[in-house]
Amino acid sequence: MENNIKLRELKKEDVPALEDVIRKTWNYDRFATPKTARKLAKVYLATCLTNQTYTRVAEVNGVPVGLILGKDIEKHHCPPKYRLRQISALCGLLISKEGREILNFYKNVDDIDNRLLRQCSKDYKGELALFALSPEYRGLGIGKMLFRCLLAYMESRSISDFYLYTDTSCNFGFYEHQGMVRQQQYKHLVHMKGQKGELEFYLYDMAV
Repeated sequence: MENNIKLRELKKEDVPALEDVIRKTWNYDRFATPKTARKLAKVYLATCLTNQTYTRVAEVNGVPVGLILGKDIEKHHCPPKYRLRQISALCGLLISKEGREILNFYKNVDDIDNRLLRQCSKDYKGELALFALSPEYRGLGIGKMLFRCLLAYMESRSISDFYLYTDTSCNFGFYEHQGMVRQQQYKHLVHMKGQKGELEFYLYDMAV
């Protein structure tokens, strides 16, 4: 059967399916219990939704399978509903020791990201705030379709360049194939679930 692919704005009813996409995309279950992994995905999506002015969901045969969020930095204003959703999700994660440890890890990631941005000499007007595509739907061209939607949005807002954060746990090569350029990088030793490993964090940008 041929896949029916549709790109559209985010709807409230998309949220549970997209939380599952995020959980799968970053494989949260490898370093957290299933319960905490679900809560982490909820926090991550809720946080990203506070940091956007543009949404595009990829729907395949009626099911949300991907999401891209863009941000016009000068026009950004967080709607109260998204801030309340973020606070609620954070409270759900903070009630367990495992949740608090994971939040502390992501606070360190935020600190690294902010450091990478400070090291750039550019005054960016736009940001790619989130890009996630369910692993089982890769290879269909959906990622490129979502990325082109974001580019069209940036052009419509006269945003000349934008940036994103990524790391070696993601398919960062995709961004290079789309013409983005790595501007900053930072290596960091991480400790998760009794395991040690090295992650490299990146800041990429692109002129529109």
